[in-house]
Amino acid sequence: MWLGRNRLTGGIPDAIGSLRKLEILVLELNLLTGTVPAAIFNMSMLRIFGLGNNNLFGSLPAGNKSFNLPMLQKLGLSQNHFTGYIQPALARSKNLEILSLSINNFTGPVPAWLATMPRLSTIILAANNLVGKIPVELSNLTDLVMLDLSVNQLEGEIPPEIGYLRNLNNLSFSTNLLTGSIPESIGNISSIRSLDLTLNAFTGSIPTTFRNIHSRTGLYVDGNKLSGNLNFLHGLSNCKNLTALGMSSNSFTGSISDYLGNLSSQLQYFIASSNSLTGSIPDTIANLSSLRTIDLDGNQLSGAIPVPISTLDNLQELNLFNNTMTGAIPEEISRLKRLVILHLDKNQLSGSIPSSVGNLTELQYLTSSLNSLSSTIPLSLWRLSKLIILDLSYNMLSGPLPTDMSQVKQIAQMDLSSNLMTDGLPDSLGRLQMLTYLNLSNNLFHEQVPSSFGELVSIETMDLSYNALQGSIPRSLANLTFLTSLNLSFNKLDGPIPDSGVFSNITLESLRGNNALCGLPRVGISPCQSNHRSRKSLIEVILPAVMGFAILAICLCILIRKQIKKPRRISVPSESNIVNYQLISFHELVRATENSSQGNLIGSGNLGKVFKGQLDDESIVAVKVLNMQHERASVSFDTECRALRMARHRNLVRILTTCSNFDFKALVLQYMPNGSLDSWLYSRNSQQCLGFLKRLEIMLDVAMAMEYLHHQHTEVVIHCDLKPSNVLLDEGMTAHVADFGIAKLLLGDDNSIALTGEPGTIGYMAPEYGSAGKASRMSDVFSYGIMLLEVFTGKRPTNPMFGGELSLRQWVSEAFPTRLIDVVDPEVLSNGRKGDCPADNHSTLQEQSITLNTCLASVIELSLRCSSTTPDERTPMDKVVVKLNKIKADYCLQMR
Repeated sequence: MWLGRNRLTGGIPDAIGSLRKLEILVLELNLLTGTVPAAIFNMSMLRIFGLGNNNLFGSLPAGNKSFNLPMLQKLGLSQNHFTGYIQPALARSKNLEILSLSINNFTGPVPAWLATMPRLSTIILAANNLVGKIPVELSNLTDLVMLDLSVNQLEGEIPPEIGYLRNLNNLSFSTNLLTGSIPESIGNISSIRSLDLTLNAFTGSIPTTFRNIHSRTGLYVDGNKLSGNLNFLHGLSNCKNLTALGMSSNSFTGSISDYLGNLSSQLQYFIASSNSLTGSIPDTIANLSSLRTIDLDGNQLSGAIPVPISTLDNLQELNLFNNTMTGAIPEEISRLKRLVILHLDKNQLSGSIPSSVGNLTELQYLTSSLNSLSSTIPLSLWRLSKLIILDLSYNMLSGPLPTDMSQVKQIAQMDLSSNLMTDGLPDSLGRLQMLTYLNLSNNLFHEQVPSSFGELVSIETMDLSYNALQGSIPRSLANLTFLTSLNLSFNKLDGPIPDSGVFSNITLESLRGNNALCGLPRVGISPCQSNHRSRKSLIEVILPAVMGFAILAICLCILIRKQIKKPRRISVPSESNIVNYQLISFHELVRATENSSQGNLIGSGNLGKVFKGQLDDESIVAVKVLNMQHERASVSFDTECRALRMARHRNLVRILTTCSNFDFKALVLQYMPNGSLDSWLYSRNSQQCLGFLKRLEIMLDVAMAMEYLHHQHTEVVIHCDLKPSNVLLDEGMTAHVADFGIAKLLLGDDNSIALTGEPGTIGYMAPEYGSAGKASRMSDVFSYGIMLLEVFTGKRPTNPMFGGELSLRQWVSEAFPTRLIDVVDPEVLSNGRKGDCPADNHSTLQEQSITLNTCLASVIELSLRCSSTTPDERTPMDKVVVKLNKIKADYCLQMR
């Protein structure tokens, strides 16, 4: 009975169990639900039993009387929801040749009794919850062709006896908790075609015996703790059938020797990313004429991009991201006619983008951000009709965009931010209807925003900030259904702001720096005035206003002079540089917060309380009222004013204004409707679940804020109190760092500053606070590292389980990388795949698990580095941003 590959629904009828002479029952690739009728497990003539790729559940029958399939040759139950142990009753099926139970929820150990089934040739138990060690008894199955135990929780070492399985074609132990070295005996399995040991904790190097495997097509050891140099490549040159070599995310060091060119001419994939490789890429790589992928990102490679690479006619992906490559992008790169992916970001490349790039007609992904590329973008680039992602941000590119950009009609993401590009934005840019992300910020663009931008029907994010754009905002932008993030800040725009679409929820943050805009009172932008007002009426309005300000200025001068004469000195910060500063009286704040009522309270601490308030212009704000009984309140007020006044970044909470007198001090801040990160981690309800990607994005936001404070501002600002309660989330769940009450400034070339008073919060304070009494950039990095651990484990550093010798960091460190499942917040694991995968994602559950586990391990590794005891061992915030961006890009690419 072959009924596979249909769309059958409902349960399996009990009546099938009465078909005693049935030999074949195949119901794979349907939509069946429920349990398997017990009678089916007693169909004594059944030879082929396939139920894979359904939604069946339940457990296998345990007793010999309830499981009697003596003629069974193939059992396929993969990709269902079966639970429980793999029952010993199955051992009675002595004719079984193929056992496939992958992608279920089976528990317990890998059954050693499988070795008593003499005809077994295929065992696939991948993606379950199996524990324990790999049974040495499996080595008795001398006819075994395939053994796949990947994506479980197996531990211990690989038994050397596995090398006795001389007929193995495929061996996979990937994504487990295995340790020790890779047994040399595996190198004696001359028939092996694919060996996958990825994502474990193997140490040592690649065994020299691997040179004996002549039929192997794929070797994958990515994501382990392997070390040493790459001399083993010389031995692998004997493997004439090697088609794939994956060794990324290990600790290999040294240079890539010329031996690389002696590997199999059939090699298609060379993946050595995220190691510590140095030196240049050898020219001999050009000998590997079948190469499709070269992935060397995340190393320390130097030198120029070797021109001989351009002779690799089959190359489809070249990834040199995050190295220290220098020189220009060679003109000869245009010979790579089949190139689809080109990643050159985060190097030290210079010169211009070669005009010959237009010959790469198959190119879909071109990224070369964070380099020193100059000159103009060649016109030929805009003829790449298959281009999907273009990122040339953070370079020194200049000149205008071309008038006609219509040929890149497939493009979905374009980032040209932080360059020196000039002139107006072409109308044709607005007709790229597949575009979902557009970032042209921090350039020198001027003229008007084209009305054709209203035709970007797929756009979700548009950032045009920090340019010199003029004129009014096109009303057509309000009609863009998917546009949820629009940043027009710091241009020269004027006129009315549209009142629908994305503008219904737009914040002041996205409109600042355009002083002539009007028409959005809810965020503090004045209503538009009538165009028919006569000069007389204008005078009637302006003159009293000028006189009023003059009287106010005189009163302020008198008041200040009186204060100078008083013996008590009060520190009053200057708010003159606060963007869009407006005077708000004490009485207005009282009305706004309903006299600081408990119903409006949204946060509190030793130095004061924060209330939600609605000002007279109906804008919603957060009002931080200082506790003037506390001796540090005034100092905190001054510090926060100074730090936030001079720092302007999208991931920092902004001060809108202040209100201060002798007995009252308050900061009026932008309101964050989604509260603090702390509340999402510990006070969440069923509707508040943060998956892996959202937590990663939030911590990337925090990292970018700290990178700005540490590395991009004229005066280095040390926050000194970084923790989840000081990270606030706006309506779009973008994170903003808040509470600079004890922030410090590093002036000149100082690397640290002496602390006075309380330096921060217990659990997040760097060790040097107590030992040396000094704070530095690396003190903030330590706090960030602890917070990164907290966000992904769901455990506060002050949790009662931590005390004595055990800290949050120690607890995670002991579990890294083999037992991360024991320490990671279950919500990250369960919501990682469900919440982060798009609806049209076609990757398997196994592939999604591998991606999630790999990226999670990278995040935890980074957090452990940031929270190192020694400051010099911590990763600076600018490199943290690069690393997190890489993890996010890898995760999103794999989850597509």
